[in-house]
Amino acid sequence: MALIKTIQGKTPKFGHDCYLSENATVIGEVEMGDNCSVWFNAVVRGDVNYIKIGNRVNIQDGSCLHTLYKKAAIEIGDDVTIGHNVTVHGAKIGNGVLVGMGATLLDDCEIGDGAIIAAGALVLKNTRVGEGELWGGVPAKFIKKVAPEQAKELNIGIAGHYLMYTKWFTDENPETLINPTEG
Repeated sequence: MALIKTIQGKTPKFGHDCYLSENATVIGEVEMGDNCSVWFNAVVRGDVNYIKIGNRVNIQDGSCLHTLYKKAAIEIGDDVTIGHNVTVHGAKIGNGVLVGMGATLLDDCEIGDGAIIAAGALVLKNTRVGEGELWGGVPAKFIKKVAPEQAKELNIGIAGHYLMYTKWFTDENPETLINPTEG
C-alpha cells in the first residue's frame, strides 16, 4: 500500500479510480481528481502548501512534486503526463501537457495548455510557457509552436496509455486502487 500521510491536520483527498503504486508517497494538502496514477517511488508532497491535480494525470516513476512554503503551490490540469524523474516545484501546469523525463519546473512557472516540456529541460522560476509551445534545454527556451492536433495526439495519447497501464496493475493488485467506481 502507498504511503499516505496526514501532516498538520491535512490529509490527501482522492477522486475515483486512482492508482497509487505500493511505494508511492502522497503527503498533506493534496487533492487528486479521478483516474490519476502515481507510480513507483514518486512523491507528491503537499506539506508546506497545497497541490491540486486534475483528472487523468499520471505522475511517473521517481518524480517529485513539492511546493514553496506560503508562496508557490502546484496546480495541474487534466490529461497531464509528468514523465519519469521529473521535479515540479510550485508550478502551474495547464491541461493536456507533457512534461518529459528528467525535466525540472521551478517556482511560479506556468505551463500553458497543450505545451510540451522536453526531456531534461530546466524551466526557470517565473517562466511562462505558452499554449501549444515546445520548450527544451538548460535553461529551457522556446523551440517551436506545436500544431494543436499533434500536441493533442501526443499528450492526450500518453495520458491514455497510462489509464491502460493502471488497469493492468489494479486488475492484479486491487488494493492499489483508491476509491473504485462502483458498478
